[in-house]
Amino acid sequence: MSHNKPIRRVAVIGTGVIGASWTALFLANGLEVVATDVAPDAEAALKRFVAAAWPALQRLGLASGASQNKLTFTAALTTAVKDVDLVQENGPEKIDFKRTLYRQLDELLHPSVIIASSSSGLTMSEIQAACEMHPERCVIGHPFNPPHLVPLVEIVGGAKTSEDTIRRATEFYAGLGKRPVRLNKEVPGHVANRLQAALAREVYHLVAEGVISVADVDTALCWGPGLRWGIMGQVMLNHLGGGQGGIEHFFQQFTGPMTAWWKVLGSPQLTPEVQKKLIDGVHAEVGSRSIDELEAERDEILLGLIELRRQVAKGGNPKATERVA
Repeated sequence: MSHNKPIRRVAVIGTGVIGASWTALFLANGLEVVATDVAPDAEAALKRFVAAAWPALQRLGLASGASQNKLTFTAALTTAVKDVDLVQENGPEKIDFKRTLYRQLDELLHPSVIIASSSSGLTMSEIQAACEMHPERCVIGHPFNPPHLVPLVEIVGGAKTSEDTIRRATEFYAGLGKRPVRLNKEVPGHVANRLQAALAREVYHLVAEGVISVADVDTALCWGPGLRWGIMGQVMLNHLGGGQGGIEHFFQQFTGPMTAWWKVLGSPQLTPEVQKKLIDGVHAEVGSRSIDELEAERDEILLGLIELRRQVAKGGNPKATERVA
């Protein structure tokens, strides 16, 4: 069955870091949002987050009808999901919790309503097994933190997810300015988190073995390949790495050295001692800066990069900045 009803009203279940960020993005796109969370201070915390995120969203451009006043909050799940067009679920990463919740949602919601999970590791096949009525409308819509700024969203269907649901979810997220990627197979952790895990594995190994300090390995990443990764993906960068010969020449030149490095990559054990080494290194790198200050620095640079990429994508030329002596 195909459903073409526009998505105008969204329920956000769970308003922690991810749920709050989704809420801000949905509101910035002119949607009505009904949020629900059982935490006693959840409503106040959510409204503070949205208010704090709003200037950045204004800078990126608000949709017609965007308003923080389109947010309502209720602690009652049945009230939150009444008459909604899509549910964005952000509950704990516990399979029993999610199955219980999805069983409830399956009974409460009209068959046309998409149930999207922000789950970062659980597969939709595991989750939707609890839905006896309409498992076909369940899908993973996994964002990258913070969702109101970072465009990536991973779309992953389960064994019983319909192609219509995949299509509708992809169109919905793309309409918010997101960059959806579809996974053709389910794997634990999806794709982006697996890429992060692979990199973290080698970072922790190098620090544990005393090859480099925490501060220096972070510098090596964010002032080296990290700058390029903010522009193009690994395979495209390999294409450029081959010079005029492109990806074909890259493989001719670097297959040997690269595969030799693979054989000596580390498999660190995160023992208490290794964790302490990493923790001490992080605090030395952070100094007196608070989490809020670090988040503000991250978000400001993210905004600048997003704005620059938008400008280039539209065919504009970034303004040249004068060099200050």
